[in-house]
Amino acid sequence: MRVIYKIGHLGKSLFAAALTVSIGVSAQAQEFPSKPLTLVVPYPPGGTTDALARVMQEPMTRFLGQPVIVENKPGGGAVLGTKLVANAPADGYTMLFPNNGLVISPQVNKAANYDPLKDFAAVSLVSLQPLILMTNPSVPASNMKEFVDYAKASPKKLNYASAGPGSFGHLATELLSQRAGIEMVHVPYKGLAPTTQALVANEVQILLSTTSGQMNAFVKEGRARMLGVSSTTPSLLAPGAEPIAESLPGFEALVWFGLLVPAGTPQDAIAKLNDAVVKTLALPEVRERFHAAGSEATSSTPEEFGRRVKDEFGMWTDVIRDARIKVN
Repeated sequence: MRVIYKIGHLGKSLFAAALTVSIGVSAQAQEFPSKPLTLVVPYPPGGTTDALARVMQEPMTRFLGQPVIVENKPGGGAVLGTKLVANAPADGYTMLFPNNGLVISPQVNKAANYDPLKDFAAVSLVSLQPLILMTNPSVPASNMKEFVDYAKASPKKLNYASAGPGSFGHLATELLSQRAGIEMVHVPYKGLAPTTQALVANEVQILLSTTSGQMNAFVKEGRARMLGVSSTTPSLLAPGAEPIAESLPGFEALVWFGLLVPAGTPQDAIAKLNDAVVKTLALPEVRERFHAAGSEATSSTPEEFGRRVKDEFGMWTDVIRDARIKVN
């Protein structure tokens, strides 16, 4: 009986120890985050991506209970910062805040060397921003139907601008051309700012780009004409603009911004980050500041954002192949 008692006592001790470890592990898991988090913006300070990240910084800090530090890691067309996060520990403490370039860069830049579908886990969509189809007044069209008819009757007579080969505007305009069955000539510029001036100067006749205060002023002055918006429904960011999809059913090309973490990040950490993003984007002051920056605050589940990333990767693969866009 004495031996049995000792074994039983030992069993109870082991059970208690195991229970203590289990409770400790559970508590540790519930502690996320227990230290500051880093939000990597793979672009220089001052751009839209950086501006939106800094709008989110304080509310996310509040909802997560730990400081959220925004770090700009530009270089290689956002490749440097993106790869930094891809190689970071999968613990939820290092986040990436990219745009559509995440799925485009690996297809047009050999140096990217990352897989947007395998190297990252989606947390949430953050914002959607439509593109505006602008024309120089020399184009005899006041709506999408007239534009498509004119472009079909004048193949390769219209020049369109983009912020550079392989840029989102370049691919989106090629998608437009493919869906409309028209042929235009691509004229790349170094960045977005020169494209607006090129349109007004009639160096190019077409520009599919995000809206800006300068562009809105040119429209009011009659120096540029707004024909359509790239969202499937009317957008508050482009009042009065006809959705291009009304003339080209199914056409959609939206700039998105989203939050991702390294693949393998625990689901509970992703869930807490998602919750913080959703709460942040629901704040009226955040929505107002996003709108002022030309974006609509739009959250999602991790699964919804993951599907968007996957679907866009496939869509741009097709556009790049059909347009014969060369990889650098």
